[in-house]
Amino acid sequence: MSEGRSANADQLTNAERGKVAVVTGAGSGIGRAVALELLGAGWSVALTGRRIERLEETAALAPEGVSLVVRADVARPDDVAALFAAVRERFGRLDLLFNNAGTFGPGGVAVEDLAYEAWRHVVDTNLNGAFLCAQAAYRQMKEQDPHGGRIINNGSISAHTPRPNSAPYTATKHALTGLTKALALDGRPYRIAVSQIDIGNAATDMTARMRTGALQANGEMAPEPVMDVADVARTVRHMAELPLEANVQFATVLATAMPYVGRG
Repeated sequence: MSEGRSANADQLTNAERGKVAVVTGAGSGIGRAVALELLGAGWSVALTGRRIERLEETAALAPEGVSLVVRADVARPDDVAALFAAVRERFGRLDLLFNNAGTFGPGGVAVEDLAYEAWRHVVDTNLNGAFLCAQAAYRQMKEQDPHGGRIINNGSISAHTPRPNSAPYTATKHALTGLTKALALDGRPYRIAVSQIDIGNAATDMTARMRTGALQANGEMAPEPVMDVADVARTVRHMAELPLEANVQFATVLATAMPYVGRG
């Protein structure tokens, strides 16, 4: 585990810091966009992921923000425990977990050819990692004074409808919906609000190939429209800044003309 922080962090009191968030997968894509949106709105943000240099790049894009950089693999229980211990030590509390880290896995591989190791990697990252982080956040939110907080899981359009040759990703995203519902129910007595955002075709490195051609359910290749990832970040921030008495249980944000409603 490696840590870093913005230069002005030590000069701020807890009251001046405002609310505290953990963003997993903060080194790129949706995670980076959400982290920057929160930092710009005055949140203190712990940036975590597997590549320390990408996390430091994210922090450098918001030099006035209060950030903590922690390298962690969410699929490793010890890394997750160390991450949340670092957040607790640095900031004293936790108001938001954006459970964003994930992987699509090997693209375009038919289910009969899919290696078990590839399946397991996607499950460990997308589902087990989300559980481990949610569990650690839940424990801290339950124990802190005042107790409570919010967990937002990054689902996907694939939590509703699959793409071809996407069994590991689709299975984990469907499972994440069940995890979201269970955590939302169990969090009620402790003012822990749990929700899920399902995103379709935000413009990131992960979706770059969709602009030139993506395999459709009818077997054809077709380009798909994308949307600005900043629109996703603003939606997450809106969900995060609601009072804990209100919750957007599920939100779907997608490129308007993407082939989702008629997929299949």
